[in-house]
Amino acid sequence: YSMHRGYSVLSVVTGKPLIVGGSQGRAEATGRGVAYVTQFLAQEIGLPLQGARVVVQGFGKVGYPVAKILGEEYGCKIVGIADIGGGVVCEKGLDVERLKEHEQKEGTVAGFVNGENIRGEEIFQVPCDVFIPAALEDQINERTASQLQCKVVVEGANGPTTESGERVLRERGILSVPDILANAGGVVVSYFEWVQGLQSFFWSEEEVNLRLKSIMKQSFQSCLAFSRQHGLSLREAAFAIAISRVAEATRVRGIYP
Repeated sequence: YSMHRGYSVLSVVTGKPLIVGGSQGRAEATGRGVAYVTQFLAQEIGLPLQGARVVVQGFGKVGYPVAKILGEEYGCKIVGIADIGGGVVCEKGLDVERLKEHEQKEGTVAGFVNGENIRGEEIFQVPCDVFIPAALEDQINERTASQLQCKVVVEGANGPTTESGERVLRERGILSVPDILANAGGVVVSYFEWVQGLQSFFWSEEEVNLRLKSIMKQSFQSCLAFSRQHGLSLREAAFAIAISRVAEATRVRGIYP
């Protein structure tokens, strides 16, 4: 598009390489946002993240960053990780970087020697404090939701929980942070990239992360307050807030023509 126009148009698309106007922090933004929301939820329920056991389903663009960040920056023990080829668990905590090296070489986490190898579907049965689905949609269904041994679910993937799975989680008292809140970090930093492109002024990775954390915290607190005020789940609260914002903007602006 820039070649067609004859000059750089930085704000036309997001996810660009840094050399042509991309944003620092974009690559891991979704996973970082999931980590931030995990921190906020843990603070609310009195769960110390230092030493907390975390299981991640998926080890790609979301699963790998969130496992790395929760382990390195928050002191969590990543006790289980699975992908399409299988899973690996370790009670003492997995070495996420060494596991990534293995995954890049073999194409899967399966076969990693520094942990116990399991079938992919067994990841739902691994005891933990936090379970993060960061793979495909519809993974937490009625059957797998009944197998989970966790306190909270923080959705990193898009649509990882079915309606029946959500019902089972609520019946079992397992808190769930919905995808439209928990994994919004990617689109937030895409927005940052657009803003930086419009300004032709670019932020450091530290500044991007600070701004991301601020927005994720504000969104989490809004959903939490709304859910408590109206007796709703966080998912219901997130949808209600989103719809009300669109409705209010439409009311104020009016309909044209």
